[in-house]
Amino acid sequence: MKKSVVFFVLLFVCFVHAQEHQSPIHVEVSGQGAPVLFIPGFTVPGSSWQPVVQQLEKAYECHVVTLAGFGGKEPIAFPWLPKVNEALENYIAEHQLNNVTIIGHSLGGTIATWLASREDNTVKALILVDALPATGALMFPNFDPDNLSYDSPYNNQQLAMANTQFEQMATGMAQGMSLDTAAKQKIKEWILLADRKTYVYGYTDYLKLDLREALKKINIPVTILAADRPYGKDMAVQTFKTQYANLSNYELVMAENAAHFVMFDQPEWFMEQIQRVLQANQLTK
Repeated sequence: MKKSVVFFVLLFVCFVHAQEHQSPIHVEVSGQGAPVLFIPGFTVPGSSWQPVVQQLEKAYECHVVTLAGFGGKEPIAFPWLPKVNEALENYIAEHQLNNVTIIGHSLGGTIATWLASREDNTVKALILVDALPATGALMFPNFDPDNLSYDSPYNNQQLAMANTQFEQMATGMAQGMSLDTAAKQKIKEWILLADRKTYVYGYTDYLKLDLREALKKINIPVTILAADRPYGKDMAVQTFKTQYANLSNYELVMAENAAHFVMFDQPEWFMEQIQRVLQANQLTK
C-alpha cells in the first residue's frame, strides 16, 4: 500500500514538473517600481533585453519573457502563438500588473498589441520595436490568413532541411537583421537554438495574426521605434503608416542606421528613447 502511495505521489510530481517545463512562457523578474513587461522577437530569448533591464531595474519592476521553444526552453503543442498570447494575458492578471508598460520587439510587439486590444486589460502603454500588426499582409499580396497552414511545401522543406542547410539559411537571415557583426552571430545562434517545429509552425502562427482591425480598440499611448534599414526611411515610414492606419494616436520614431534589431545597432539612442517614453508615461494617470 505504501509503495502504491509513493508511486502515485512520484507520478504526480513528475506530471507537475513536466507541465511546468511545457509552459508557453518563462518569465524572470527583477527590480522594483512600476511594472514593465519585455517580450522578445521570434526565436529570441529574454536575455536579449539584459542591457536594457540592467539600466531600468533600479526604478522599474522588470518582467522578462522567453517564449516556449526558444532560448533552450521546451516546446509546446501547437497551435503555439494562441497559447503564448493566452499565457501572457493570464500572467498579467495573476501577477496583478496594473498599469503595465509592455516593450515588445518584432513578434513581441505584435503580441503586445494583441494584449492591449483585449477588453478590460491593464496595459498602460506600449513601446513597439520594429513591430507590425500584420506581418503576413506585408509579405503576401491579397493576404488571407486562412490560406496559411502548417502543411505547406515551404514548411515541409524547412522541417526536412539538414542541419548544415538550415545553418546556411540562418546565416543569411541574420545578415539582414542587424548592422553589427557580433549581433548577427547572436541572432544566428538563436535561430539555430530554436526548436525546429516551433520555428517553422510558430512562424506560420505569426504570419496568420492580423491585428489591424484590433488597433481600433487601443487608446493608450503607443510609441513605435522603427528601423530605417534596409529599405530606407521613406519606405519604412510609409509601411508603418499603412499598417497602423487604424490606430488613432501613436508616435513613430525612426532610428537612423539601424536594421531590425534596433537595440543592437543603436543602443545609446534606443536606451534614451525607452527612458524618455517610460518617464513621460509615468507622469500620466
